[in-house]
Amino acid sequence: MCLRAKPFYHKHEQILYDPSDSLISNEVRTMPICTSCTQSIPYLYTVYESEYNLRLEQCPKCHQFVDPYVEHDSLTILLDLILLKRGVYRHLLYNRGSKPRKLVGGGTNAALKGKQPATISQDEISRRECGRWFLVMQLGSALILVDAFIRWSYLNPHSVTPWTAETFISFFRVFLGTCAETVAFHGGIMLSCYSLMKLADLFQTWRLGGKPTQSSIRQEFRLSLISLSLFYSSLPKVFLLLLLTIWLPTGFPSSPPTENPLPDWAKLLWKHDSSAVASVLKVLDDDKLDREWIVRNVLGGMSAGFGLRVILDIHTMFTTIIILAGWASKTLVATLVSKWVGGNDSSGEAWLAYSIP
Repeated sequence: MCLRAKPFYHKHEQILYDPSDSLISNEVRTMPICTSCTQSIPYLYTVYESEYNLRLEQCPKCHQFVDPYVEHDSLTILLDLILLKRGVYRHLLYNRGSKPRKLVGGGTNAALKGKQPATISQDEISRRECGRWFLVMQLGSALILVDAFIRWSYLNPHSVTPWTAETFISFFRVFLGTCAETVAFHGGIMLSCYSLMKLADLFQTWRLGGKPTQSSIRQEFRLSLISLSLFYSSLPKVFLLLLLTIWLPTGFPSSPPTENPLPDWAKLLWKHDSSAVASVLKVLDDDKLDREWIVRNVLGGMSAGFGLRVILDIHTMFTTIIILAGWASKTLVATLVSKWVGGNDSSGEAWLAYSIP
């Protein structure tokens, strides 16, 4: 049972976080954030005597529930990731694994355990960072394996032979090439993110004449969040590419034309300049429109920029520059490994054409 109510009031004391509270010496306070306004919050929800009896906390700034995804199942979270919902990114990157506030006892004498904002040591922060990198390795390995299979399917569209030693070697080369491109893309984005954020901080320091104030998002910034957000934002791209791999356009003969009269406005447009309209419509043909390239580069770049904006809290123009830097490093690596991955010149050119934005 999940009870949604206003923030808990313990007898005569209001249990709300005060952002002006000072930090405890020799400790760093790392708290979850509100998925609506990114305000730092000490706890996401309150747990009562039963593990399944909880109440979501309310943000003191925007008065919304701090993190509704606490009570959502994995399927809902996955669907919102594919739909690029900002709240689910903040939940997974900043709030997942946060400890709740526990209610000890019952009735009018109930007391709260964990009334003050949680503080953790540097060792705990390092342990969490290592755990986040381990999650990056797990998620990255799975996504790279799926992406390598998709690329291998496009490089060998008519391969229906069973898995032989030669087929396995061909797939292993594609897998290593995909790994190299992914590492180059993430490395270029990390380097450009670090450089751009340092320059932005220096500019704000020079402009304001002092240390600039940072938002809750910037205070919780870690390099591991870059790779994690990029892998999360690649889920829509991988999902659509997998669908295109399963249902490839076939070369069946077209059906006989049917007499479907066009509407009047379409007839006027067609009579006005039929050659121009026909040339525009031909671009959408299966033999001219490269759906895989559009999904991989256009949609993939847009979703990657969206994920970076969640963790960097900067203008869209800067995220575009960062994505272009990542594409440049990825293109350089793809050029170097194209012939080795393809095995011959034609397959290498196909790999390069499929990789370069």
